[in-house]
Amino acid sequence: MARYTGPRVRISRRFGIPIFGPTKYLERRNYGPGVHGPKSRRKPTDYGQGLIEKQKLRYYYGLMERQFRGAYERALRRRGVTGETLLQILETRLDNVVYLLGFASTRAAARQMVNHGHIRVNGRKVGIPSHALRVNDVVEVRDRSVSRQMATKNLEASTSRAVPDWLQLNKEAFRATVARVPTRDDIQPIANEQAVVEFYSR
Repeated sequence: MARYTGPRVRISRRFGIPIFGPTKYLERRNYGPGVHGPKSRRKPTDYGQGLIEKQKLRYYYGLMERQFRGAYERALRRRGVTGETLLQILETRLDNVVYLLGFASTRAAARQMVNHGHIRVNGRKVGIPSHALRVNDVVEVRDRSVSRQMATKNLEASTSRAVPDWLQLNKEAFRATVARVPTRDDIQPIANEQAVVEFYSR
């Protein structure tokens, strides 16, 4: 599967936020990348701002452009507010949920766990990171020593990261249930999703 493999700190500096997680480098240089240093830059146009917001979400969830566009088109076909629906589609991807539960240290690592067959959904092995989870779906780490050891290590390292209220986690059983659909307040997006909708609707 295609994925972004370029410089991550550079992307975080471009947007001014830790897209890929906390980094001390961003604290030292909290301005855009480039040889000219912290020079003032022109204010982006409405189109440019929409592009920035879209790229924030795309990098945050680790999607390529075609995948992200597909998520937007699915959100567009559903009832409700398109921007919030888009966030819900992204947030309930299997790889993202595995990361939120603490079974993996990053979203990229969560995607790899799913690809390598370490995760089961409703008792069946699922190897598709983009698998859409629904209410009452049960996500668990496979009962294999390698899978459980990996999840245990990551759970111990992610104690400072709270599991969202819409997921019910049983750490001892390495199992969690999707209790409800997340709201925008649950997700607390790093980007303006309405600007993303306006960007694609041009």
